[in-house]
Amino acid sequence: MNLKKINLLSLVFGLVFLSSTLKLYSQEKPKLTLGGALRFNYNLSSWKEGQKKRGGDFGYDMFRINANASYKKINLNAEYRLYSDAFGGGMLKQGWVGYQFNEKDEIQIGLTQVPFGIQRYNSHNWFFNLTYYVGLEDDHDMGVKFIHKGKRWEYHLAFFKNAEELNFGNNSPISPSRYSYDIAGVQKEINQFNGKIRYHFGDSIQQKAGASLQYGGIYNTETQEIGNHHALAIHYELLYKNWLLKAQATTAKHNPKSNPSNNSISMAAYGGSYEVANDFNIYSLAIAKDIPIELGPISNIRLYNDFAFMDKHEKSFTNSYMNVFGLMLTAGQVYTYIDYAAGYNHSWLGGNYVNDFAQGNPDAKWEARYNINIGYYF
Repeated sequence: MNLKKINLLSLVFGLVFLSSTLKLYSQEKPKLTLGGALRFNYNLSSWKEGQKKRGGDFGYDMFRINANASYKKINLNAEYRLYSDAFGGGMLKQGWVGYQFNEKDEIQIGLTQVPFGIQRYNSHNWFFNLTYYVGLEDDHDMGVKFIHKGKRWEYHLAFFKNAEELNFGNNSPISPSRYSYDIAGVQKEINQFNGKIRYHFGDSIQQKAGASLQYGGIYNTETQEIGNHHALAIHYELLYKNWLLKAQATTAKHNPKSNPSNNSISMAAYGGSYEVANDFNIYSLAIAKDIPIELGPISNIRLYNDFAFMDKHEKSFTNSYMNVFGLMLTAGQVYTYIDYAAGYNHSWLGGNYVNDFAQGNPDAKWEARYNINIGYYF
């Protein structure tokens, strides 16, 4: 073998070795992606006389930062939000560390989304659905969650030690500065188990059918007694061409140890708290249609109508309703929700904020809020 052949072979082996080394280095190097959003909001409410006279209000909604990181099979996901002081100020929506066993199986530890009902949201609009306002839509708690996603079958198993804990006192109440609704006042959510299963089927018509179960304790900070709560939901999703449908039936029951005769329990988020009926059923139906369009920067219009009905078990309580009709405009990284949200005995839509989701008012009337939310997501 002559010198030229030896040098050529040496060069080939050297390049192969260098390529392998660089590939290995790139695989081991941590990756970090940062993102976020800035949103503004305009609203005009039927029950605010002063606001109607001045033609509504337009102001700051929220700024958020998202971080996604990975190293080998270890993942990190975090989202921190900044609202105005009146709506709770700064809060961590989610923040967890995960391990990806393979393409199908993953475990997450930290402040992670509770696997219950249709996810990511049981709605299409900016207001979400009634399930959100009672802690059963886009809820996040502190615990550990295992996720398996196969081609057809998907299941989630989770244990949550408690909701977001910010005070760490011996018997401190929870802070209302939180994104998702949790049991509050003299009560705390503890030792909660969740299980969820979904089956994916259909080809031209994509469908998902599933069920969710939740059971946990309610700790009384005054008496140190432990009650319990549980919820069950069956849910169905459909995607056909540009049509989307979400349907869910939910039942929930709370059994706190203190003052069980009042038939309601306190829940808190966004800097405030209100009462929610101990026992209820919620039936929701959300339908949407995407319309691709070329109109300046606008590439898609999503029309939707999301409806929900809260049937309270206590006969002396008045039921609650919510319906949101609207559209979402997609223009590059800018998403604009234009909603007409109507509520009957709804704490965020007129009436009595504290008691609408509990006792309610039999003489209440439907109230509405016209809302435009503009967000740049990066």
